Amino acid sequence: MTSNTIMVQLDIDSAPAPRLNLARALADRFEADLIGFAAAEPYFVVSAEGGMIASELIRRSVDDIEQRLKSLEQEFEALTKGAAGASWRGFVGDPTRLLALHSRAADLIVTGAPAPGIANDYQRTIDAGSLILSAGRPILVASEKPEPVRFESIVVAWKDAREARRAMVDALPFLTRAKDVLVVTVEEAEPKEARESVAEVVHFLAKHGVKARSEVIDVDVSQAVDAMTTVAADLGANLIVSGGYGHSRLRQWAFGGVTRSLLQETGLHRLISN
Repeated sequence: MTSNTIMVQLDIDSAPAPRLNLARALADRFEADLIGFAAAEPYFVVSAEGGMIASELIRRSVDDIEQRLKSLEQEFEALTKGAAGASWRGFVGDPTRLLALHSRAADLIVTGAPAPGIANDYQRTIDAGSLILSAGRPILVASEKPEPVRFESIVVAWKDAREARRAMVDALPFLTRAKDVLVVTVEEAEPKEARESVAEVVHFLAKHGVKARSEVIDVDVSQAVDAMTTVAADLGANLIVSGGYGHSRLRQWAFGGVTRSLLQETGLHRLISN
């Protein structure tokens, strides 16, 4: 598995440099092309003064978005100057839907935590949960302070489910470059089965040239992410690999779940596949 093309999503209301520098470092490491992406859509406006006023307000909003996209493109070009295979895509429209659509052009999508003021404004930034379910590509959700991914140690959050198997394969470009990979699983109800499952994962990774070992942790599933971030901190790892949404997204957001907790854990890079 290789990452020949990386697409980095940028928010129109945030400085592009931190996330873009992370994505460019990955593109350099993987010798990959880099695509910059940004989108936003105007707010629906209802005016008590009539349709013409509402239309004018929407037009101004579109003009503002287009101007910001143009500025972001210029910043992207300046920050990727000299990088072979760098290109730009900017659109007026639903950012999550458009990014999922254009993910067909990339092996990996890089996104991250939006600015605090637009955290749930999905007309100005993407909905990471929806993107994970719709993109069909691994999503690297960058940490709050997106320092470069360290390849010395990586933690794989393992559960014997389709999403985790998909994530493990999608992460091979990262795992094969790491010096130490720790596959961590929660013991849950069948400790023997958990040990056998994680041992087979380590064997699979070894067949792909990955230096991996395993650990079974005895914690409640609700504490799994906290336990794994502690393990990552002890290892000096800043990347966790995980499958996304083993249950329906509605159930996870209503009752909690590993994916929801991972998306809220902004201190680490998270590579998530569904």
